[in-house]
Amino acid sequence: MPSNSNLVNRSWVIRALVVVVIVLYIVRLYNLQVVDDTYKIKANDNAFLTQIIYPSRGIIYDREGRELVYNQPAYDLLVTMRNVKNLDTLDFCRTLGIEREVFDRRMNEIRDRRRNPGYSSYTQQVFSSQLTGETFARMQEAMYRFPGFDLRSRTIRQYKYPIAPHVLGSIREVNQKEIKADGFYMRGDLVGDFGVERSYEKYLRGEKGKAILLRDAHGRIQGHYEDGKYDEAPVAGHDLTLTIDADLQCYAESLMHNKIGALVALEPATGEVLAIVSSPSFDPRLLVGHQRSRNYNELMNNPYKPLYDRSIGATYPPGSTFKPTQGLIGLQEGVITPNTFLNCSGGFRYGSFVMGCHDGTTAWTIVPAIATSCNGYFGWCLYNILNNKRKYKTVQDAFEVWKDYMVSMGYGYRLGIDLPGESRGFIPNRKYYSKNFGTDSWNAINIISISIGQGEILATPLQIANLAATIGNRGYYYVPHVVKKISDIEQIPDTFLHPHHTMVAKRHYETVVEGMRQAVLMGTVRTAGNLDAEGIELCGKTGTAQNPHGRDHSVFMGFAPKDNPKIAVCCYVENAGFGATFGVPIGTLVIEKYLNDTISDRRKPLEKNMLESSTMMYMDSYKKD
Repeated sequence: MPSNSNLVNRSWVIRALVVVVIVLYIVRLYNLQVVDDTYKIKANDNAFLTQIIYPSRGIIYDREGRELVYNQPAYDLLVTMRNVKNLDTLDFCRTLGIEREVFDRRMNEIRDRRRNPGYSSYTQQVFSSQLTGETFARMQEAMYRFPGFDLRSRTIRQYKYPIAPHVLGSIREVNQKEIKADGFYMRGDLVGDFGVERSYEKYLRGEKGKAILLRDAHGRIQGHYEDGKYDEAPVAGHDLTLTIDADLQCYAESLMHNKIGALVALEPATGEVLAIVSSPSFDPRLLVGHQRSRNYNELMNNPYKPLYDRSIGATYPPGSTFKPTQGLIGLQEGVITPNTFLNCSGGFRYGSFVMGCHDGTTAWTIVPAIATSCNGYFGWCLYNILNNKRKYKTVQDAFEVWKDYMVSMGYGYRLGIDLPGESRGFIPNRKYYSKNFGTDSWNAINIISISIGQGEILATPLQIANLAATIGNRGYYYVPHVVKKISDIEQIPDTFLHPHHTMVAKRHYETVVEGMRQAVLMGTVRTAGNLDAEGIELCGKTGTAQNPHGRDHSVFMGFAPKDNPKIAVCCYVENAGFGATFGVPIGTLVIEKYLNDTISDRRKPLEKNMLESSTMMYMDSYKKD
């Protein structure tokens, strides 16, 4: 028989167990009623429907206030899975205009938590987005037959002109990575894909609103909860005014039609981009609505890569447009003066090494050397810079300083334009060559081809246009940008408002400007016709960039007028031959169009030739890639 002490011990154990069970029940009830709001949410979802109200996306205008991108109505079909009951699927598919297989696949995708991590049968999911007005009207009349489905109104983009797709960009559905990175987005939302739609997304998108609607026991909407007391109105996105001139953009694109390359036109005094063309281009309206996916895939598979923004993303050898930089560095370093003669005699010759030149003159000073684009002169100029024993112990030390000059002129790094996808180009440093040659004892002759913009030197058309603007400004530039104003915000980002000065004194730029002026009057740019007759004092520089994959590239950079320039241009046409063949005509026509708002009768034949000509016949290398 158990002792009294054992009975007492058992009694306490039983009492303790009872207390533990009671405490567990209390904790569980507390969690259910206070901490865990799952059941509250489910109860609320039975009674309330929270509808997201999407804001109008900001409108985009050109510099003259012309509307470029605006909004048009679009409609989404939403589904709340737990409310889908007794659905006549065939009737639903017939009304929406889809096949039964499409319906089943879409419903399975929505339920798949791996593909749709935010899925809940109690919350609305996007079944189909961007319905046409006709489909929306048909569905709206029949919605009472489809429990669990709702329609939502929103806006999508539309484009007034078929121009500037790489600048304007487009919008698309957000992906899961973007949803995780920014709590603003949910499945089915739209986000900027590229262009200013991407880089200014947070300004353009606005702020969402919401409406809390009351439902009866059958799920039917009875109105706004407490007469809309808890509703929140959406806030429209900011409008953007671009620096782009729509007329000039359209004209530049027409000149670049049937050519592969890019054109960039800047306002030197501000860094504002007046026109920026990547060719071949495409109509931005192709990436709107239900056909977006199919059209996007076609553009992606096009061998000429129209989606690729060559104006800021492609890197090319700058060719002879690079030569003015060598003259500027030589003048600043004191290895040449405006009166220094350097030998040419058909090219740069050092022992058995020869870098040929089209000119056979014995020697030049810098102004005629720029005007005639003399390879020999600029080869010797770089040679003297790198072998300046008075200032530098080694060629490698001098080369690092040379690289710093180039960086100060906007080469070798991204300039910082407010568009996604900008490349940095390439300016080598001493470590690059030491690794490449396997020794730190390389010399100027080993790398002399960089003096004429060949070898390892790579630049974007934007960087070349920026060099033209820098020379026109006599030694400084503003970061190029495509947005002039954001509505309700006082100024554009601060980074665009301050000049960047190079390491070269202003007086040396005057010498180089004169060389580029003489190139127009009596040198390599004269083939386009003297624009002085049209009241335009043009300064320019051609380039014929060697291309190991085919025909040479045609390049031109220039600015006008000579003093206080209003426009600076780079035109780069792939596989088009001499700079004077395509680069000069197209570049100077754009300058004339901007400054005079018309093309003179004297230059109309040149304009006609550029509008109708094609270089696509030389682009077989693209089809092979």
